[in-house]
Amino acid sequence: QLVESGGGLVEPGGTLRVSCAASGSTLDYYAVGWFRQAPGKEREGVSCISAYDGSLYYADSVKGRFTVSRDNAKNTVYLQMNSLKPEDTAVYSCATDWGCGSSWYLGADFGSWGQGTQVTVSS
Repeated sequence: QLVESGGGLVEPGGTLRVSCAASGSTLDYYAVGWFRQAPGKEREGVSCISAYDGSLYYADSVKGRFTVSRDNAKNTVYLQMNSLKPEDTAVYSCATDWGCGSSWYLGADFGSWGQGTQVTVSS
């Protein structure tokens, strides 16, 4: 089971760190993807972190502003979000797969999903 936390309301230009914690299984062997969905919009792949080789992937829209990382000791994956913009407002969810494939951003191959955490960027 995956549980996201850390969302909230932040002003434009602000920072947030959202977390994806696993219970009942270890994240060590899985790639973890972050996805977001805003009202009336399709789900968007934000970032993916692989399990073994440390490869990181980002959507162009967040590259240079967001950083994904994992702490295997805490069985948690983080998404550090800096320089937030109103267009980053969405429900952010994490999910697991065996790897960050070439189409990771579609999310189609990801199995277990969390319930999501709301991130709102507004003044």
